[in-house]
Order: sequence, then C-alpha cells, then structure tokens
Amino acid sequence: MDLEYLLSMDPATILLVPVVVVVTAVVIFLHSLVLKFLSTATVRNKVVVITDALTGLGNECAKLFHEGGARVILCGKTWEKLEGFADNLTSAADPKLTFPPKLVLVDFGDMNSIPAVIAETLECYGCVDVLILNSSLKVKAPVQSTSLKMDKLVMDNNYFGPITVAKGFLPSMMLRRTGHVILVNSIQGKLAMPFRATYAASKHAVQAFFDCLRAEVQEYGISVSTVNHTFIISPPPGEKTKKSIWSIFSKEKVMGITPAEAANEILKILNSKKREVVMAHSLPKMAIYARSLFPNVFFSVMAAGVNNTVGVNSTAALEDSEEL
Repeated sequence: MDLEYLLSMDPATILLVPVVVVVTAVVIFLHSLVLKFLSTATVRNKVVVITDALTGLGNECAKLFHEGGARVILCGKTWEKLEGFADNLTSAADPKLTFPPKLVLVDFGDMNSIPAVIAETLECYGCVDVLILNSSLKVKAPVQSTSLKMDKLVMDNNYFGPITVAKGFLPSMMLRRTGHVILVNSIQGKLAMPFRATYAASKHAVQAFFDCLRAEVQEYGISVSTVNHTFIISPPPGEKTKKSIWSIFSKEKVMGITPAEAANEILKILNSKKREVVMAHSLPKMAIYARSLFPNVFFSVMAAGVNNTVGVNSTAALEDSEEL
C-alpha cells in the first residue's frame, strides 16, 4: 500500500523532500559561520584576560581568542606551563594576524598577591576589555569530613579570588565606560548536590555576587555574563564515577559538554551580550526547574540518592575542577 502510494506521487514532490533537508542544513551551517565571524570580529584587537588558562576550557578560550586577533593575557599558577602553552599558540598562528600572548602568574590560594597581579596585568596594555573568570576548585566529601581550612581554600579560589580580580579591573572599565566580565560558573551555582556542600556554597555565592554586579555597572556600559555549565568532558585519568540517583547530572558524554563547546559559547556571548547561559542537557535543566517549582520532591530525590550511594569516601578530596 505504501509502495503504491509512493509510486503514484509526483516525482518532483519526492525530490523536494531531500532538497528541503539539504537547503535547511546549508542555511544552518551558513548561519553558524556568520555568527562565528561576527563574534571573532568582536574580539579583534580587544584585550582579553583569561584566568586559569591552563585548564581544558582555558586552553580552548585562549586558542579561540588568540586566533581571532585578540590581545590575550594568560593567567595560571605555573610559569613553565604558561610559557609552553604560549609558545604553542604563537607557533600555530599567523604572526601577522595575531599578538604574542602576555603571561601573568595568578594563584587564588594566595589572596595577598592579587593586587600586584591586577597592577601587572594592567601594565600589559593599560586596560582590559574582556575578563574571563574561569578558575574553579572542587571538594567532594561529606560535610562533617570537610575542615574549615578546606572550606576557606575553596572559597578563596571560587569566590574571593574571582570577585577580587573583578573589583581590581572595575575602576578602569568604569572610567572607560566599556568592558565585559564573563564568569564561568558551574550549574551548582543554580542547584546543590550532596557531598559537594562547600563547592556548591562557593558557586552560589559567586553567582549571587555577579548577578548583583550586573545591575550595578550597567549604567557604565559594562556587561556581566554568567555561564553555568554541567560536566566538562575532561576527567582526571582513572577517575571512577560512583552510581547513585543524582550521579546522572555528571555522566560523561551523555550529560557533559566539551571545552570547545564552552569556549565557542563564550565567544558568542561577547557578541550577543547574553546575561546568563546555562550549558546543560535536559535532565540538569529539569532539576533546576524542579528545585524552584517542586522543592520537596527535589529534596526527596537528593536524599534518596544519598541513601543509595555505596562507598562514598569520607575523606575530603580536593582538585582543580571543570566538573559540576
């Protein structure tokens, strides 16, 4: 019956379907190219500071902005690694179209050094057009196993560090009445998960700070954007994911995003001026809505996940993180 129906159709109608599909694909492709071109043009000759440029996401951002003709200032904890990365960027790009990266040592674990870091960074080009705050430190442990010293260390890296750097560059941006601050935050700035209390608290705190800052500096022509991403697919070697109800929020490939995807989204934000972007798949986004609309159900699911967790390490594990 279906074959007879197809045979009775006008051949032009049959050919129209694949043509429409191909044309649609071409339009979407061209649209993405135009958006990328506009975004790249936006960063040309701009001074872009990237904190923690040695992470997967920091690397991708640095490559993208450097190739786009931005004057990138790379920040990191290890001078040798920064030099090696900068050399790779320089050798892979056309020197006629790009600027040599500037390097600045930054360690949010040493808050007393931040004023000197601000001064050194401003000396590079005299101003900052785009500030990408990418640093993050994660601790995973039950609350009772996390020391106050560790709480403070995580807060220094995830909250006090980023806001101190932002405050340091604000006077220059306000004087010039231009600038864009982009906070690379976690989806845990929107919802909290068990065994990550300190990490989630730091991400909630920094999210609130930049939400407030956005309104305060708008009159000066300064944009503030936040990117709340889920799991970034670059897990430490040998890391094993424990099974539980809430572990679906960080499943590699299924729930995660790549550093390149996140970097391209950040590039688009500079052109679109979006205030907030949540980079996550359906389930994490549903969890955010459930937390707001059905809090009791959400809390019950989280508690059930804790009850079903087997072999959770009672010792706090601290690491640089691009994960939830």
